[in-house]
Amino acid sequence: MTPLAFQVLLALAGRPLHGYGIILDVDESTNGLIRLRTGTLYVLLQRLVDERLIEVAERPAKDADARRRYYKLTPLGRAVLQAEARRLDAVVGDAHRKHVLTRTSKV
Repeated sequence: MTPLAFQVLLALAGRPLHGYGIILDVDESTNGLIRLRTGTLYVLLQRLVDERLIEVAERPAKDADARRRYYKLTPLGRAVLQAEARRLDAVVGDAHRKHVLTRTSKV
């Protein structure tokens, strides 16, 4: 899984979001380290829909902008996200054990 795909799935873990909401969430959660461009995002969203990891969601509230398309994780998407998070956690743990990272290191 690519880092961008992981970040998009992670953004959708909490609630359905529209494209711009995903861009903002990824930017905020990575402290600006990952900045998604709209072209990149919408190609990625279509790929994740095709892979059945996400799906188009109903608008979460009546006052939500009807022009926006919202996306949400599917059960398969949540399982894939959890598996990738566990894999990354194991990699970071290994980096700590091999003294590549210390508990106070910031990557």
